[in-house]
Amino acid sequence: MKIDQTFGRHRRKIMPNVLPAHPGESADFCALSAYATDKAAALNRHVLGYGELAEREWHQRDLQAPDLDAIRAYRLDRIRSELIKQDLAAIIVCDPLNVRYATDCTNMQVWCTHNAVRYAFVPTSGPVVLFDFHNCEHLAAHADLVDEVRHGVAWFYFEAGPRSAELVIRWANELADLVSKHGGGNKRIAVDKTRQEGIAALHAHGLEIFDGEAVMEHARSVKSPDEIKAMRRSIAACEAAMSIMEHLLEPGMTEWDLWSILHSENIKRGGEWIETHLLSSGPRTNPWFQEASSRKIQAGDMVAFDTDLVGPYGMCCDISRAWLAGNGKPTNEQRTLYQMAVEQIEANCSMLAPGRTFKELSHQAATLPAEFIANRYSVLFHGVGLCDEYPAVPYPEDWASGGYDGTLQPGMVVCVESFVGRHGGTEGVKLEDQILITETGHEKLSRYPFDRRLMGA
Repeated sequence: MKIDQTFGRHRRKIMPNVLPAHPGESADFCALSAYATDKAAALNRHVLGYGELAEREWHQRDLQAPDLDAIRAYRLDRIRSELIKQDLAAIIVCDPLNVRYATDCTNMQVWCTHNAVRYAFVPTSGPVVLFDFHNCEHLAAHADLVDEVRHGVAWFYFEAGPRSAELVIRWANELADLVSKHGGGNKRIAVDKTRQEGIAALHAHGLEIFDGEAVMEHARSVKSPDEIKAMRRSIAACEAAMSIMEHLLEPGMTEWDLWSILHSENIKRGGEWIETHLLSSGPRTNPWFQEASSRKIQAGDMVAFDTDLVGPYGMCCDISRAWLAGNGKPTNEQRTLYQMAVEQIEANCSMLAPGRTFKELSHQAATLPAEFIANRYSVLFHGVGLCDEYPAVPYPEDWASGGYDGTLQPGMVVCVESFVGRHGGTEGVKLEDQILITETGHEKLSRYPFDRRLMGA
């Protein structure tokens, strides 16, 4: 799709660490503002890159750098294509991950998940307008497809207090004005996440509101070749962190001690955050979904975790592994659980190919014996990109209550899940791999090996 360049902001090429000359102490307000903006732009983390450690490891694995300009253009085109399919004039994105996808601009990502201060307006044709936190315009200096940055109107109660009802009107007025100017007379728009007061304020302008989550999930579901390059690098960084975790795992350390290593090593490589807190040991591994705790890991314990990690480039690396703590031999039960999980993962990976339907994946996948079904994981497969994404494919037992159909396409990335733990059992095993759907089949992107002792070596 040809992008309208009428609204593009003029920018010089930003070079990392090339700082502008200070205009002098006697410079006026505007000159000092321009200096501050240029300095901040040159030191933007997206411009500085990921540093020596990550770059060295990527070079050792011959992982090419993604073209970030190509990623940004591809993502904007995907959004606009979805808008055109649904005859929508624009979308307003408020979810921080959707703002990231649309603009490649980040700002306090986790804080903004519960403080709705950042949002973006993306029309089918016209300017992309980012509404950011106050005095944060410099954070978009690297993103040429963002045409304008404005201060966001914060109408959530923490910021607005009893003035929320007043400020939501201002929020809606500004967005409705953009629709009026750039919607070509079309009043059908999408919104991904906002409170009912915001929807009512937009309706007051005669706008029809449609599901923006559906627009964005479908846009995000198929990755470009450069997005896959970014994901390969994120996975490599995550697996490097996992290797350090496994090397440092010792009986006597707490689950928190071990979990903190993954956080630390992710951040050292330019990673961003971890979505969950899923690491447990010994009897805390069954049932699953126990969060990491102060429990001391014992020799012979099963230690299981799910990375759920947002790494470099904002790409999610969602891998699960289980290890045996200490230098001893696993029990027969531990080997049985582990090998059952490996067999399920490998069998279900083999099903993945373009054209396979979600219903086929659900009903034809390798499942578990009856005594394990009560503890089954929530899904067999799910999409992954900037986080867990569309689609979600449940066990056949859960199809009637929440399953939906669709088709795998080349460029999708899916995670294959397994949790194996007997109903009322002592321990469990969590495994998960990340898989790219190719034109002819699939490619396993995650490479971290399974535990040799638990495999019977």
